[in-house]
Amino acid sequence: MIGLFLGDTDFSETILKKIKLLNKKYFIIDFSLNNKFKKDKNSYRISIGKFGKIINLIKQKKSKKVLFAGKISKPNFSTLRLDLKGIYYMPSVIRAAKLGDAAIIKSIINILNKEGIKVISSIFFNPELAVKTGNYTISKPTQKDIQSIKKGISYFNNLNSLDHIQAIIVNNNKILATEDDQGTKNMMSKLKKKTDGILIKLPKKKQDLRMDLPTIGLHTLKDCKKYGLKGVVLKSKKNIFLDKAKCIRFANNNKIFINVIWKKFLF
Repeated sequence: MIGLFLGDTDFSETILKKIKLLNKKYFIIDFSLNNKFKKDKNSYRISIGKFGKIINLIKQKKSKKVLFAGKISKPNFSTLRLDLKGIYYMPSVIRAAKLGDAAIIKSIINILNKEGIKVISSIFFNPELAVKTGNYTISKPTQKDIQSIKKGISYFNNLNSLDHIQAIIVNNNKILATEDDQGTKNMMSKLKKKTDGILIKLPKKKQDLRMDLPTIGLHTLKDCKKYGLKGVVLKSKKNIFLDKAKCIRFANNNKIFINVIWKKFLF
């Protein structure tokens, strides 16, 4: 029995679909904003403040492993109803929340570990979602693009481990935009005009590979077209690539490159 902590975004639905395809026994703790999994008979809606109830459910289901998938947003702590374990653990979650949504998940993982519950990688059952090194499209980055990409990667390398930035846009050897906790789409929407920029999505330093891996999908590529971006750069085995075939087809039709680097560069 696998426990699924599912939030928003298409990624959580992709994970659930694969679990069902593999005929795995599962249950869901639905942390999405609008209870998106309520129609699933194995879904439970439990407040993040009810740690006792969450832990008891996991143990009742005799689940030895759980995973997290999808965006889990910061709750309104002032209105949370807590049980006894919630009262005990919530201060650490509140402290983590100051560092962003990903830190909230990290704090929950630490709590589950203390309770003897193992948290596995979000793509444990979906290894095909991890991208491999190479250029996936007909279009490729030019030498000028490569210089801009190097500039962007240097920017990432200089971030400290607490920064939540997982995406930037570069062009002409300049950083045009950086992602905040509102996500990649919001970052793109702030571009003042269409640009031949390049979207770089990379994991944070000391990224916990069990959660919050930078993800692209068809929506990302459509946004790239909308805002005039010419390419996407990812890191091998550290990004999630949803709807890969559809994305590649869309990118080829719109002359957008998708390039996956390794430790440094491979174009």
